[in-house]
Amino acid sequence: MKSMTIKVMLGCAAAALLCTATMAQADMYLPPFYAATTQMKPEGKLGQIVRKEKIPTAIANAQAWRIAYISSDMVGKKTIVTGIVISPKGPTPKGGRPIMSWAHGTTGTAQNCGPSQVGNPTAPLNEYFLMSGNAWTDYGVPAINEFIKAGYVVVATDYQGLGGGGKHQYQLAVTQAHDTIDAVRAAGSLKATGAGKTAILYGWSQGGSAVTAAASAPDYINQKGTAYDGITIAGVVAMAPPDFKTLTPPGGLTEANAPIMMANIAKSFSASLPNFTHFTMTLWGAQAAFPDTLKLSDALTDEGVKAVETIMRNKCVHGTADAFNYAYGDQFATLIKPTIGNAKAWGQALIDSAGTNVKPVAPVIIYWGTKDIVAPPIMHKIYREEMCKMGGNVARVQLAGEKTHFATPGASQPLYLPWIADRLAGKPAANGCLAEQIQN
Repeated sequence: MKSMTIKVMLGCAAAALLCTATMAQADMYLPPFYAATTQMKPEGKLGQIVRKEKIPTAIANAQAWRIAYISSDMVGKKTIVTGIVISPKGPTPKGGRPIMSWAHGTTGTAQNCGPSQVGNPTAPLNEYFLMSGNAWTDYGVPAINEFIKAGYVVVATDYQGLGGGGKHQYQLAVTQAHDTIDAVRAAGSLKATGAGKTAILYGWSQGGSAVTAAASAPDYINQKGTAYDGITIAGVVAMAPPDFKTLTPPGGLTEANAPIMMANIAKSFSASLPNFTHFTMTLWGAQAAFPDTLKLSDALTDEGVKAVETIMRNKCVHGTADAFNYAYGDQFATLIKPTIGNAKAWGQALIDSAGTNVKPVAPVIIYWGTKDIVAPPIMHKIYREEMCKMGGNVARVQLAGEKTHFATPGASQPLYLPWIADRLAGKPAANGCLAEQIQN
């Protein structure tokens, strides 16, 4: 009787949530810049700015813009992506200014989840989980003051689907890699920045996987006919990056082992509400990229499909978790089917979304903490081993103390600033494949 009562109560809560879906989606507020951008078609060159506006910034000796630019997803479909550009004022130095392209961590899946939409998007990174955090999201740009003072141009993408229209392809690293690369082109094409052709990519969590995927995308980087051809990546900084390639079963994915792989993923990500939230966001993002082959109904119950479609279109990450908790309590895992259908297609999509096994185009340095339970460290350990076998230069630095996933950006900043300066000065990076580093 008690079990039946709980199920009825949860069902009623879920129904109430779903009944308000249409109204919530219709009433979602987007600032005018983004509302207009979502109505535009992605027609133009990669990196081409299709909309821009000057915005205020409190960063000393800096100027800033909100931009919308052309990119493409992992299957080559063009998209419109929003973001911000910040550059120093003053005469352009010979050769132009280096470009720092920031790839942010998880913010959510709805159109209003782009970090550039907050009131002060050019601020230093807001670590929202700390006592000093002042908003629900990790808006802002790490090391922005230091980079502007050093004379660098900084561009921070929102990723497609977070303000520029379309469905966000959450955790599909190749799509976010394209967004991060095309952000460099956009910043370079904005003549007022005085940008040159040399860039550094740096990112955290979702953005960490974006920049490692970008490092192994030489064909995309070297494309001709873009808004800003000839860019060069001098280095890649990845903070706590997940990597779905490491999920590949030994010997490769097959019809026989794919159901096991997907069942293990579903079980692992059903252990807690935050993990379940990220799992369903990933399913929603993958289906957005492959609508003809992947269906949410392969993995979710009918009620699960309705709930996920409703929530993902309307909420950012913490609101998503709260909605699941409110509607389902500790029964959220019941939205996943006991057996995931079409498992090989799902498994292959997730593996492919992490990028190709190609030697990185530039030195890569990974920062991680021993207490990270969000992006399992084994993932970037395996990534480093595989890239080193291919002749890449990948360093992996264990941060001092027992650092969590969320402590990574702040703890790593003093370490990557000189590393970046050396790459831009043309100094060769030490061979990161010889031994892993531990900071004391």
